[in-house]
Amino acid sequence: MALTTPRILHSGDAAITVDFGREISNDANQRVLALDHILTRHAIAGVRETVPTYRSLLVHYDPEQIGFAALAERLNTLAQSHVQAEATTRRRWRIPVCYGGEHGIDLEDAAAALKMTPDALVARHAGGDYRVAMIGFTPGWSYLSGLDPALALPRRQAPRVLTPAGTISIGGAQAGVQCLPGPSGWHLLGRTPVRTYQMHRDPVFLLEPGDAISFSRIDAKEFAEQDRAAEHGEIIAELLAS
Repeated sequence: MALTTPRILHSGDAAITVDFGREISNDANQRVLALDHILTRHAIAGVRETVPTYRSLLVHYDPEQIGFAALAERLNTLAQSHVQAEATTRRRWRIPVCYGGEHGIDLEDAAAALKMTPDALVARHAGGDYRVAMIGFTPGWSYLSGLDPALALPRRQAPRVLTPAGTISIGGAQAGVQCLPGPSGWHLLGRTPVRTYQMHRDPVFLLEPGDAISFSRIDAKEFAEQDRAAEHGEIIAELLAS
């Protein structure tokens, strides 16, 4: 449930949390991203960094430049009077995915649990319209809203210690694009050659909160070719609109 009036919370002695909801919702996330965009475009003296999440915005500040009370009042005013009108969708990307087989080892089991064929699962997943709600956990890990409710599936009872870079997965009501190898309890449907984070590339981070995402299916040969190109810094994702 989204909150009509956001909660302003202490987060230590140099950060404020602006909380827009008590659970994950598109409305709360839109308000988070809109406030984040406002603070990017209209800087407040003393604000050092903002960190958007699904339903709240963490604002780091310098208490020697601005106090908690003054910043809290400013943020509360911005959150209630300007956020709703701020556009939050930035760019639209198409990301290639090789589904199933060695690249998507959970596809068949996930399809069986959802009582559909693997092809039907892929069609629903690839046909979705997603938005980057937040980035976190590891560099470039993009949490996506917009998963078809028919694909909602509880996370694995036994998380894996290591899953491959580029994994495309679902967990609960969420979809995700994983960049670096790491642990995961989500269901692995496929992999993308796209690097959403690459240290020596410009840009280092490809996706940003608010970006719209769609997926396109590729085969194993195309994956291998595009993966080699991406390894050398090529941006494989297709920018459809900005």
